[in-house]
Amino acid sequence: MNDVNEFVLEMRAITKVFPGVRALDNVSLKVKRNSVHALIGENGAGKSTLMKILSGQYSEYEGEILINGELIHFENERMALNAGIAIVSQELNLVPEMTVSENIFLGREILKKKGILSKSRQNAKTEELLADMNLNFHATDKISDLSIAQRQLVEIVKATSRDAKLVVMDEPTSALTDIEIECLFELIKKLKAQGITIIYISHKLDEIYTICDFASVLRDGKNIGDITLPNIDRSTLISMMVGRPVNDIYPPISKAQKEVILEVKDLYRKTEFEGISFKLYKGEILGISGMMGAGRSEVAKAIFGLTVPDAGTILLNGNPVVHKQTKDAIRNGIAMVTEDRASYGFVGMLSIRDNILLANCDQFSKNLVINRKASENVTVELVDKLSIKANNTSTLVGTLSGGNQQKVILAKWLARNIKILILDEPTRGIDVGAKQEIYRLIAALAKEGMGIIMISSELPEIIGLSHRTLIMADGKICGELSHEEITQEKIMDRIISKTDGGDCHEE
Repeated sequence: MNDVNEFVLEMRAITKVFPGVRALDNVSLKVKRNSVHALIGENGAGKSTLMKILSGQYSEYEGEILINGELIHFENERMALNAGIAIVSQELNLVPEMTVSENIFLGREILKKKGILSKSRQNAKTEELLADMNLNFHATDKISDLSIAQRQLVEIVKATSRDAKLVVMDEPTSALTDIEIECLFELIKKLKAQGITIIYISHKLDEIYTICDFASVLRDGKNIGDITLPNIDRSTLISMMVGRPVNDIYPPISKAQKEVILEVKDLYRKTEFEGISFKLYKGEILGISGMMGAGRSEVAKAIFGLTVPDAGTILLNGNPVVHKQTKDAIRNGIAMVTEDRASYGFVGMLSIRDNILLANCDQFSKNLVINRKASENVTVELVDKLSIKANNTSTLVGTLSGGNQQKVILAKWLARNIKILILDEPTRGIDVGAKQEIYRLIAALAKEGMGIIMISSELPEIIGLSHRTLIMADGKICGELSHEEITQEKIMDRIISKTDGGDCHEE
């Protein structure tokens, strides 16, 4: 078989230089037709830059791109789309105030003969696309009313609906639960059977081994190696990615204390959750697991004051509190890292120092005058403590890797006297090396006595870090497992039994 027939894509000796940074250094990539090809590496390895060149976002570079054996240079994204290349970006590109259908067909609307929009036909076509993926939202739903996970699925539907022959999926499961991931994998298999090739970018090695045929490893802007899967063991693959061996990724967790620092009693919010009751102990990491729409994030938002519950009681150290706004929760020593860090966690155009200052003006000011020296000293200390990789405290947060951005968000809260930290998908879109650092930090904070609520769709990290795990389904807690008894099977058994209409049960 010659190369023209065998490879749908060839990228030859691609080099991309930004001011002061060589993002890609002579990178070559070959992707076989009708395959799922993984592109893996730590944040900052060059994966996204390479795909932005492929998609026409970056038109200035050195090297060559061949599609189906034909040399081509994309000047813009539309040229790439017209050539059959679709990108599902990790940064969601949806219009919040438009419907699902309007977003999917944006710029290529279904029209009547006289050029008038046919909403009925467009909505019907959208419903067909959603049904193919077994999705439980609808064509007429507004994007702003969907969860992060649902929005990500809309992006996937949007890309695959364009009759693309090569689809790039950048961290497509970062906000999905195991059952939703299974649905996505079935879709990928279906696309592959239809002759569509997938480039799959993910930090989740379980997914790479499950769904991918081949892999290319990038590190520091270079191609370290091309692999046929599964002909390489996991530890070797990780070493290729990070340039060093990574041992047990989950650190040992210290014993939780007996002091209850947070208690939630019969918390209720219409259409979101009901009957939520639990305790959080000093030094405890309390995991919350469940499917998309189970109510996990909604409960966290109610505790933190992002929303107000309709009924129920929140007690801190035995005393009832009411959090009508986030500032009430922060004043009471509660902080939250939301699942959508780009929208709610940091300001990308501000420096590390200014992001930390922005959330802590009250800590560094007196008589409305900010003590910038004190702010700088604390920032330097936190950058060192959290091993944030940046040139200095003036580095813009938007230029940092995902793992370092997450550390900046944690740093802004650690500048305060926080007693309780809520983490919603703390390692979403973060590479394996950065994950290990985040896990160590979580374990260290718990050892110091901080109470941590950790919401995660990644069952291995729930199992590896939690002292206890609450399992949620349909807005209710339907199980609780200790660290010693928790397994993926037990979690899924409780979720499925509840979503199938059964009663929540304990063993």
